[in-house]
Amino acid sequence: MIRKIPSCGIRYLAAAPGRKRQVADFTDSAVRQVQRFHRTLPGYRPTGLVRLDRLARRWKIGDILVKDESDRFGLNAFKVLGGSYAVARLVAQQLEIPWEQVAFSALTGDAFRHRLASMTLATATDGNHGRGVAWTAEQLGMQAVIFMPKGSAPARVENIRRHGARVEVTDLNYDDAVRLVWQKARQRGWQVVQDTAREGYRDIPRWIMQGYTTMTAEAVAQMAGAGLHPTHVFVQAGVGSFAAAMVAHLARVYADQPPRFIVVEPDRAACMLASARAGDGRPHAVTGDLDTIMAGLACGEPSPPAWDILWEWACCFISCGNATAANGMRILANPVGDDEAIEAGESGAVGIGLLDLLANHPDCSSLSKALELGPGATVLVFNTEGATDPVNYRDVIWYGKYGG
Repeated sequence: MIRKIPSCGIRYLAAAPGRKRQVADFTDSAVRQVQRFHRTLPGYRPTGLVRLDRLARRWKIGDILVKDESDRFGLNAFKVLGGSYAVARLVAQQLEIPWEQVAFSALTGDAFRHRLASMTLATATDGNHGRGVAWTAEQLGMQAVIFMPKGSAPARVENIRRHGARVEVTDLNYDDAVRLVWQKARQRGWQVVQDTAREGYRDIPRWIMQGYTTMTAEAVAQMAGAGLHPTHVFVQAGVGSFAAAMVAHLARVYADQPPRFIVVEPDRAACMLASARAGDGRPHAVTGDLDTIMAGLACGEPSPPAWDILWEWACCFISCGNATAANGMRILANPVGDDEAIEAGESGAVGIGLLDLLANHPDCSSLSKALELGPGATVLVFNTEGATDPVNYRDVIWYGKYGG
């Protein structure tokens, strides 16, 4: 049963995780293969794992760790990890190159450029995924067509166009924009690079999810170096591919003592919560405008393989409103004491915004106690994006937009 905490604007459902099966796509060897590829990309370096000691002390939590993706490849978001890996796997398949021999530098060379120039990549995006696909296409000399939902921030549109992609802002919500991509791709022979799986379309979404594991591999090494073991992991969900990839890999790494996985999503696009409420183990969609400042999470239809993983492993599904994400942005931008400041966009900050409510709001004390958040907890959250919409970021940080 879904419970509500009206004073905090959150709804939640405590889940009884399923059989907790490990997922073959996220073995150590698979993750090492992903890392091997990403290290061949120009400008690759691990992003930071920020330890917010002063904030943790103030909130009476053992440790708060933020994997900060705000400067991944200078693209302000993690999504390029999945897009680049999936496109490279697709290209290797099309060119009949053994994947184990593929380095990104080889694909950008003259030997393949004339063959890749005739290929067009297509995807639907709220911004970050499309920019990652467009960046990859630019590097490889390919064409890219990117469809975006209505209300897309002008800055996100222009960031994609700067990489030479054709961008079409539709009058549709995200899920309908995905359907439009498939329709156009069938008509024009484009290659769809989408993170939502469907019947007969599983390889590319799987590769995208695998591509994200470079984040967790880096974070695991960084935590090990500090002698830390996460007890709680907050993962934000749109279609669920990012969240499921983080959960699947971390559950395998910490198989002997897995963390509690808390899935977070916008209240107006809470398809994971709706799926959990149904209780039948199947993904369920929500409809409507999906209107939220968390544009990267404004998805109404879960990706089936992602949902399968989250249904198996998540201990709690929580939806929250714009104010939670906005507060998270302000908290990370204005650190306590000598903690490091972090630039976090709307979708990137929702985890820390929710942790603030659980740690500090009296009406959340029962939920916090049930989740065992406290001095013995080591909490890992992911800042998945920087200020990808600079105008809204300024309005939130400077002028208190979506306050309270």
